[in-house]
Amino acid sequence: MANHLAFALFKNGSLSVSSINRFARNIEAEITSNRKAGAYHHIALSVGEMAAFTRPGNFVAIKVGGENSNMVLRRAFAIYRSVDLGNGNGQIELVVAPHGQGSSWVAARAVGERLNIIGPLGTAFGIPTEPVRALLVGGGYGSAPLFGLSEVLKARGCRVDMVLGASTAMKIYAPLEGKRSVNALTITTDDGSAGIAGKVSDVVPDLIDSNAIDIVYSCGPMGMLEAITKISVEKGVLHQASVEESMACGIGVCMTCVLPVKGEDGVIRMLRSCIDGPVMNGEDVIWDSKRSIPEGTWGK
Repeated sequence: MANHLAFALFKNGSLSVSSINRFARNIEAEITSNRKAGAYHHIALSVGEMAAFTRPGNFVAIKVGGENSNMVLRRAFAIYRSVDLGNGNGQIELVVAPHGQGSSWVAARAVGERLNIIGPLGTAFGIPTEPVRALLVGGGYGSAPLFGLSEVLKARGCRVDMVLGASTAMKIYAPLEGKRSVNALTITTDDGSAGIAGKVSDVVPDLIDSNAIDIVYSCGPMGMLEAITKISVEKGVLHQASVEESMACGIGVCMTCVLPVKGEDGVIRMLRSCIDGPVMNGEDVIWDSKRSIPEGTWGK
């Protein structure tokens, strides 16, 4: 019964392609806060009415580098949290890992500066219409959208457990906030510097069993998502994954973020993770394709 309910919830939470991005706007968003949080930057942006249309799992595409920059492609960032203040006012929050040239530029922006952003973009996590038992699994800064999701789930009366994993303790994002926002938090690190030594996939099977989990939500590196999908299939639990692919435009034009996904008719198609995702049914993604087109894919 729980699995049937969870499947229905995912379908209800999904959107048709024609409805994706229909609330997206291109705006100049003022930075209201930029603070260091461990290895990351937590940035708040004033976005007006955009916040009212933002859901957990959505992302924004940011123009980087300034007017004379040679960085012509936007950078995609998952939305950590949105706050609708009413009367057309609101803000969104991002977690930025300053790894590459674009993300480092965003992280270095000062309060009062403006960023050109397009959002909210992509599909959102399916939200239950009645209480279920949910497990949220995040890897590194990929855990960002799970915090806002946790708030929504708890408001629906769901029990929410969370697993946060990273290579080291410094790369676990906001463990104290994670502990406050869920019923129970488990931390794993590859080097054992915090929580349990190992990967999130080491602890997920026991958590699914001990907490009678109905649905797993995850966001993080693709290898982690593949491992969580394998576990959820073995346990007979629905898994919604927010995939991490390079999204150069964020609006379905450039085709850089395609990946093979099996449809309800059993046919594999190359879908755009920025339009058909980033939130997808984990069981449908052909994780072992390794950036190639699998045999049997439609059109091949």
